[in-house]
Amino acid sequence: MTDIRSATTPQRVVVPRGESTVTPPAAASAAIRTDDPTTEPAAAGAAAADAQAPAPTGLPGNGDDDPDERTAAVDPAAPGRPPAAPSPTGAEFTRPGGMFSSLRVRNYRYFFAGQVVSNTGTWMQRIAQDWLVLSLTGSPLAVGITTAMQFLPMLLLGLFGGVLADRMPKRRLLIYTQGAMGLLAAGLAVLTIGGVVTPYYVYAFALLLGLVAVVDNPTRQAFVSEMVGPKDLANAVSLNAANFQTARLIGPAVAGLLIAAVGSGWAFAVNALSFVAVIGGLLAMRPSELRPTAPIARQKGQLREGLRYVKERPELLWPMVLAGFIGTFGFNFPTLLSGFAYDTFKVGAGQYGLLNTAMAVGSLAGALLAARRGAPRLRRLVGAALAFGTLEAVAAFAPGYWTFAVLLTLIGVFGLSFNTSVNSMLQLSTDPEMRGRVMGLLVLVFTGGTPIGAPIVGWVTASYGPRLGLLACGLVSALAAGVVGLVLARSADLRVRVDLHPGRGGRVVAVVPRTTARAKSQLAAAC
Repeated sequence: MTDIRSATTPQRVVVPRGESTVTPPAAASAAIRTDDPTTEPAAAGAAAADAQAPAPTGLPGNGDDDPDERTAAVDPAAPGRPPAAPSPTGAEFTRPGGMFSSLRVRNYRYFFAGQVVSNTGTWMQRIAQDWLVLSLTGSPLAVGITTAMQFLPMLLLGLFGGVLADRMPKRRLLIYTQGAMGLLAAGLAVLTIGGVVTPYYVYAFALLLGLVAVVDNPTRQAFVSEMVGPKDLANAVSLNAANFQTARLIGPAVAGLLIAAVGSGWAFAVNALSFVAVIGGLLAMRPSELRPTAPIARQKGQLREGLRYVKERPELLWPMVLAGFIGTFGFNFPTLLSGFAYDTFKVGAGQYGLLNTAMAVGSLAGALLAARRGAPRLRRLVGAALAFGTLEAVAAFAPGYWTFAVLLTLIGVFGLSFNTSVNSMLQLSTDPEMRGRVMGLLVLVFTGGTPIGAPIVGWVTASYGPRLGLLACGLVSALAAGVVGLVLARSADLRVRVDLHPGRGGRVVAVVPRTTARAKSQLAAAC
């Protein structure tokens, strides 16, 4: 495998709109933009594989309405500033092109529209599934078992899902996985409407759904870069999160009305139909406008290769470690919020639902704010995690219900900012042929830790109260962010510079390299 990081310094190449060219290998790498005032945002070109494709014309209806002109632009900067280090993927870390810039890409619009429908159906099924199990058994423990059955496959097999994502064409694989999820929802609907469903049937369907999700999740996340390319990747990841959070607000409300009117089975049926929108969008895409990564051949040791790949790159390893701590301990709100509502503030189901809504509103706001920014930086990722953990610790001492609800909104903002930052950061920093395995590992550490962290947090909450449980989650998250931030700063040889007279365009507080030689390192540039 050719190491793109070893390519020579790219030259400025400008291609007029409407013309095509082949970018020389020497210009195939791209620069990572830094906010360091001593480091110039350097010249960057498109990735070598992307550069060999014909340049889009940019005409209306031609697919990408905001085509990448494959221009290695140089931002204005003071003379004499050293160039930033190249990205290992050849991706350019660019400034944002607007909150909805990725929707200018035709294929992504189809994907996004299908996800709006499907995510709403998914949230409907989650609510209906929990209510069905509770009505059949009368036991909250049975609801917990259902959730564990759905997430357990990710903990055990998450890495293998990433390997499959790298071995197969992602668009085709998504058609298979989304179709399988639709069939599972339809099967559960038939059993429920027919009146023959039992808790064990629900457990079995939850387990099967989790097995499909093992492959679907990393494939779906890695497929985003094939639709929009590196320029709009961070924006597309943020819009996907906003899409999911919007469905989180709409889906439960619709499910509640549907369950009350005709029963849980019809909520499953609606979810089954929602997958038609996703599959239709995937089939309607123009393959010629995708940026597909060639599937890797089946070989032994590919799983270990993915783990070794992450281990050898600190810009991947430490965000992954931080995601593991945040996912395992920070995101345990179902257990914590029910405890605060029932034991601490002694409110009813309506006020409990409002707490979830407050957090969903904050998450949606965080996703939209992230969509306005450019590609993420490690310092932003660590900062969001630190703010998230700190706010959790502060919320543990909230004196009243409404103060707690406001703090939950802020927690949602920073939690979603961290989520989108780590997702797009890892994708932009990963070689295309490894992206499925890296995203599979991210899904494993971020969501697969739930079966581990939830019982621990539940035990602390039951033994010592919800306030101490939330405080523990916040302190663990903030401590993990602080330690990872210090490790990254030390590894990249960075320091904090305070300039009380920064001048025009300068910053009072900035993170800068200690030495000029270190300014060119990959990790320092990514920070």
